[in-house]
Amino acid sequence: MKIINSTPRADGFYMPAEFSPHYGCIMIFPERSDSWQYGGYAARRAFVNVAEAISRSEHLTVCASRRQYENARHMLPDNIRVVEMSSNDAWARDYAPTFVTDGKDIRGINWGFNAWGGLEDGLYSPWDLDDKMARKLCDLYEKDMYDLGNFILEGGSIHVDGEGTCITTEACLLSKGRNPMLTKAEIENYLRDYLNVEKVIWLKNGIFNDETNEHVDNICAFVKPSEVVLAWTDDENDPQYAMSKSCYDILSRETDAKGRSITVHKLRCPKPVTITAEECGGLDTMDFQPTRTPGERLAASYVNFYIANDAVIMPFFGDPADEPARDLLMELFPEREVIPVYARDILIGGGNIHCITQQIPVFGGAE
Repeated sequence: MKIINSTPRADGFYMPAEFSPHYGCIMIFPERSDSWQYGGYAARRAFVNVAEAISRSEHLTVCASRRQYENARHMLPDNIRVVEMSSNDAWARDYAPTFVTDGKDIRGINWGFNAWGGLEDGLYSPWDLDDKMARKLCDLYEKDMYDLGNFILEGGSIHVDGEGTCITTEACLLSKGRNPMLTKAEIENYLRDYLNVEKVIWLKNGIFNDETNEHVDNICAFVKPSEVVLAWTDDENDPQYAMSKSCYDILSRETDAKGRSITVHKLRCPKPVTITAEECGGLDTMDFQPTRTPGERLAASYVNFYIANDAVIMPFFGDPADEPARDLLMELFPEREVIPVYARDILIGGGNIHCITQQIPVFGGAE
């Protein structure tokens, strides 16, 4: 693996849409005791359910620490590769490489990672092991890498259509803990050069109380070119309503990079999900402070799904809105099976199914 001193745009590489064909996927086995309640046992079962669903149609690699390697190997099916690799937590979307392709081969991008805000408003410290994962994974897959370690960005903060359009949120990429020395235009130039896109659509907000500074992958996602799903609520008294309405208004008047109007499908949220005192009691403190408080609203959204080759793996919350959300995704992805995974135990950790996965595009010679 070598570092490429260029940009994907200059080299003819681009980030494909998630609904494009994959070679595989990367996940990380959870264990952090201030993220995953009661020793992480329930979270690991949920991760295994997600992994099993993905591995039916993709090569899946799960990274596990020295302490958890044996457990991961025991719990995961034989067709899933398990690799011992150290990390601070389990958010593959945000610090595994973003892969780009020229249609023949793939290369990775190493963005800088500072735990969603560093010393400004980051969620844990240290984050040094996470920040090394992209390079380690490019080594593992023997793929060259663009090193953009001086630019803070997480994979959950971007969605692309593979045809020149990127969607992100101002709340995240313009936050003080990311790249405060850069202007919005300069940040956009990085997205254009490294994702090789022609247009960036900036939404204002994401999901209410999303501690990642409102990642786009929890509020809006491409389901095909010029079509997105948007997390939505009809309750005008819910703070989410104004946030989703703002996104809807922006998307309704925007066009994509090819000049097409964007069709917006409203994917209605579950009723507010709050953490219980019992669940909080199973979490360790960090820096002498609790990481969750009873009654805290969690950032629950059905948009945080993963599009695999033959399936869409989506979160369920035990809510009446679960099945209607699944019905809409079945309508939008008729060629894929829509597989629900009860995801409350992932959500307590701070994210959901999309957050714990990172796709690898197909590349020449791969089997």
